[in-house]
Amino acid sequence: MVLTPARTRLALLALALGGFGIGTTEFATMGLLPEIAADLDVSIPTAGHAITAYALGVVVGAPVLAALGARADRRRLLLVLMVAFTVGNVLSAFAPTAETLVLARFVAGLPHGAFFGVGAVMGTAVVGTERRGRAVAAMMTGLTVACAVGVPLSAVVGTAVGWRWAFVGVGVIGLATLAALRAWTPTLPPLPGATVRTELAALRNRRLWIAFGAGAIGFGGMFAVYSYVKPLLTEVTGLDVAVVPLVLALYGVGMTAGTLVGGRLADRSVLGTVVGGMVATIVVLVAIALVGPYPVPAVAAIVLLGVTSQVLGLSLQTRLMDVSPAAPSLGAALCHSALNLGNAAGAFFGGLVIASGLGYLAPAWVGAGLTALGLLVVLTVGRSAPPVAVGAGPSGSATATTGPEERARDLTSELSAR
Repeated sequence: MVLTPARTRLALLALALGGFGIGTTEFATMGLLPEIAADLDVSIPTAGHAITAYALGVVVGAPVLAALGARADRRRLLLVLMVAFTVGNVLSAFAPTAETLVLARFVAGLPHGAFFGVGAVMGTAVVGTERRGRAVAAMMTGLTVACAVGVPLSAVVGTAVGWRWAFVGVGVIGLATLAALRAWTPTLPPLPGATVRTELAALRNRRLWIAFGAGAIGFGGMFAVYSYVKPLLTEVTGLDVAVVPLVLALYGVGMTAGTLVGGRLADRSVLGTVVGGMVATIVVLVAIALVGPYPVPAVAAIVLLGVTSQVLGLSLQTRLMDVSPAAPSLGAALCHSALNLGNAAGAFFGGLVIASGLGYLAPAWVGAGLTALGLLVVLTVGRSAPPVAVGAGPSGSATATTGPEERARDLTSELSAR
């Protein structure tokens, strides 16, 4: 059947709700580090290992789960992934030690990238190929709204009644997402001929790994700062702890603006948006290092970081889908592996310079260096054009070199024929 406009909006809303839950749990930990550290009797850099563990869960889970689910109905796979996400967050809420929290965060991160990867394919199928950038943006809006609403609310809850309740709340969001996905998303079979083997074969794609490496390195810059944003704002900028949730909300507003702008820019030039997003992020990170002690410009710079980082993240996901036409779910999922490898690297190197006594402004310089290195990768070896359509294989299914628009058009046609 052909989806009505109302049903299409509801399907995108279900995907966005999943993005809201994932964004809340991913970024809430960063705003709760002092409370987690105090409750579990560890240092803030040690508590930061929970951030790294979640990120590594995404890195491992995105390609593995996307590949293992290659032959599954896309809707059913989304439901399974959201169940795993909900369980991981409930385990986080009841973790008795720092070590068990790290393990629980790793489990919670496993379905993250695969959900966004499969969701990007679902979103593209229901809205049409010519709006694939905006389809990804619609789903990613849930993540950015999480930064504007979910993360600040988690910080308030964590301060008022304890950090564990923040993860309980995420579990509730997971249950709501399950209900919405079941009610509003259509069944969507996998691409013809898709198997674990064909998905994994896409990993031999050189362009895919160049885009992956550039994203992993470049996006680490944002996380080097954001992982320690609360102590930065309270100990360097001098803001009261009660003001931090407001700043986090403004950062989320910046991310939402970045998503809206980035979706339209990516539909015009994906690679140009990647380069522009990296350059802008470098400028903002340097600005944070220079104006961190001054409240108004520091907050403005952090909000701008939300804008530029989201433009970069969204364009990187679209680029990875473009260079992986034979396995678009895997390509989109690998984007989140790349971003969360950047998350892990940023949190690690940011914590390293803090632990060495260089202070909470030092991660901004580290972040600018990481993003500059990612930009160098893009400009030197990552500018080649993605594959173009060359026809269909013997069975009528698209070959490995079919372009992304043609692959997505196949999905849309299958959905419309139902």
